[in-house]
Amino acid sequence: MAQPTIKDVAKLAGVSISTVSRVMNKSKPVSPEAERKVLDAINKLGFKPNELARSLVMKKSNSIGILVKDIGIHYMAEMIRGAEEIGRMYHYDILLSSTYGEDELERKSIDFLYRKQVEGVIIISENIEPETIVRIKEYHLPYVLLDRFYKSSDLHTVTIRYRDAMEELTNYLLDLGNRKIVYLRSNLGFEMALEKAAGYDAGMKARGLTPVRVDAPGMGIDAGYQAGEEIEALFRKEAFDCLQCENDELAAGILNYCYDHKITVPQTFQVAGFGGMSFKQITRPRLTTVEEPYYDIGAVAMRALTKVLQNDMPLNESLYLPTQILVGDSTEKRA
Repeated sequence: MAQPTIKDVAKLAGVSISTVSRVMNKSKPVSPEAERKVLDAINKLGFKPNELARSLVMKKSNSIGILVKDIGIHYMAEMIRGAEEIGRMYHYDILLSSTYGEDELERKSIDFLYRKQVEGVIIISENIEPETIVRIKEYHLPYVLLDRFYKSSDLHTVTIRYRDAMEELTNYLLDLGNRKIVYLRSNLGFEMALEKAAGYDAGMKARGLTPVRVDAPGMGIDAGYQAGEEIEALFRKEAFDCLQCENDELAAGILNYCYDHKITVPQTFQVAGFGGMSFKQITRPRLTTVEEPYYDIGAVAMRALTKVLQNDMPLNESLYLPTQILVGDSTEKRA
């Protein structure tokens, strides 16, 4: 048996096709009697409107695109989980597209999401290409950019105050009785990294202490391990109390180096990270770190985007979420 059409509904209800469309889409008011006739006809015929056709007419697909570098990266997966759960709560379907850091794939992914008529886009990146943002703007797609390393005054996002969070960690480490704290940073110069380093500097200088920085050859676990030799040499030359790392990956690399070279942590010197990555629970000793609320960042970003879409209003400010210090065994109160 053929599926009933909108024409069949109009015929049974004794109204025009346009009246049926108005009742279904709530686009324009109709008389209570006409609305009742249309709804009765829909129920009798078991009519189910074509959602794609409706989206073309209404220019609404009830879908949001998520453009992500790689779902295999832990913090990105957490952001996606937060965004997806809130999106479903507000009855949005999620279209996910991974770019793996390839510029051409980024552009193709935006084209794909536009063809699928997504109403908005959440971008989860470590370094988004400016051309990608230009392309999104050309398509007039509302978007929220979640970039771990960069920020811009004309791009609105959901993030944390990196400088304040790192200064808070520095103060915590000083309150443990540490006085000489060395800061291990990446050599890549990302904007967020500069903010973290400024927070460390501020915390040290506020106590009348001298900041000491060491550069690692990158930002990952391997870079932390490679920096271990320089850190060990620095300690033997002039002992320090604590090594404060720009991120958890560098801290994990240092802990691995210390384990391999029989350097006891926190007895020889203490170690702290930043990020709250999942592997913090399996490092030995368990790492003290600042937890970035990745799930909440994704969730708040999605809620902000749904407000934009439902109220036809621009996202005109960046949103900042709180952080917390997770205390592990890699630091301790000094006697």
